Amino acid sequence: MAHADEAALFNKDESKVDWHDKALWFVRQKRDKSAHKVKGWETLRDLASAIKANVMSNLDNYLVQFEENAQKNGVTVHWAADAEEHNKIVHSILQQTNVKKVVKSKSMLTEECHLNPYLEANGIEVVDTDLGERIVQLAKEVPSHIVLPAIHKTKEEVDVLFQKHLGTKPSNGDPQYLTNEARKHLRDKFLKADAAITGVNFAVADTGGIVVCTNEGNADMGAHLAKVHIACMGMEKLIPQEKHLGIFLRLLARSATGQPITTYSSHFNKPAPGTEMHIVIVDNGRTEQLNREDFRASLHCIRCGACMNTCPIYRRSGGHSYKATIPGPIGSILSPGKDLTKHSDLPFASTLCGSCSDVCPVKINIHEQLYKWRQVIVKDVPQPVVKKTVLKIAGRVLANSKMYGFAGKSARFILKHAPRFVTYSKFNAWGEARDLPEVKDDNFDTWYKKRQKHE
Repeated sequence: MAHADEAALFNKDESKVDWHDKALWFVRQKRDKSAHKVKGWETLRDLASAIKANVMSNLDNYLVQFEENAQKNGVTVHWAADAEEHNKIVHSILQQTNVKKVVKSKSMLTEECHLNPYLEANGIEVVDTDLGERIVQLAKEVPSHIVLPAIHKTKEEVDVLFQKHLGTKPSNGDPQYLTNEARKHLRDKFLKADAAITGVNFAVADTGGIVVCTNEGNADMGAHLAKVHIACMGMEKLIPQEKHLGIFLRLLARSATGQPITTYSSHFNKPAPGTEMHIVIVDNGRTEQLNREDFRASLHCIRCGACMNTCPIYRRSGGHSYKATIPGPIGSILSPGKDLTKHSDLPFASTLCGSCSDVCPVKINIHEQLYKWRQVIVKDVPQPVVKKTVLKIAGRVLANSKMYGFAGKSARFILKHAPRFVTYSKFNAWGEARDLPEVKDDNFDTWYKKRQKHE
């Protein structure tokens, strides 16, 4: 189904939609308060944007530099052209080391590659150890947000879910109790795991090391207890030097959740004695996006989720309505690049208000790219006849001042004098939830001309 249809399903539960909207706006407000406390916040954003632009302009050189330094540290580096190759590489590493149980920290790349079902189909147990990720895994769902994967779930729903899968007692959604039970459940998984898979927040070219940011320490628990650590990273995660980390770490957590910094910013540079460390660098459409001049800057994204927290469409339609690994505004830029036909409706799931661009820590011009995708889609993807007809008529009316004036007068007359059932019919979706403002006799143009005469 199209995004609008999926959103309509989400909107059937009005109380949940209102709660989802308020919860995400609360995170957006925390972001604002945290950002305003940082002296030179805009300078940090400018620096981060410039660094990312530099990386994208010299990506081949930085990738080679990163690989060389990682190998010097004793890390095995693998290259994957697409999701299928990524999954095969990870599976082959696990096979070679006779791994049957895996713990995994949050990784949107492995979600993008559908790694979990691939490994499970090959007889390997995969347990997501981020609490939100574990919740959606138990529910057999995908994350609805890249930082808050279970934001669409109420604590009462989690309570029922844990009773079913973890054997917990009914607690009326007590967060403390549920968290403690999840901790006990996951601790056992950590101790029994043969390998740990993590994502990568930042890969440092001049050291060959990676940084993983978590609030729960689950990446550390997995990587330090297991004999094999596999880090899966999109090739855009590079930054040139370790000194640049200070810029991105200050931006990331504040933009994501309003925290000054994530609880754990873990550096992995080399394997511990007696263990293995692997890094899988994945393309999966990134070089193709890099080749699109209008959309290249979308690869600057550091996956903070700020654009989702502020977007009025995302907040009231839910992440699952996007049917994409990365939902929300940034996902609506990335997804059409992967499959234009499948995701051609996503760039239209936006008001183009620009709030996403305003909060982006690396200053991606998100709303402008969404508008550019619309232009591409209207040319390259067949549009419904009704939509094309309406747009043609609207184009002619808006291009002719007399027709526009007549249409305005007609609309004002109908809205003011027609019976309510005519105005508030099935053709007026806005009227289902709100009354239209009072209609005046004159428009701005008439008012302005009268004012000019008096003067």
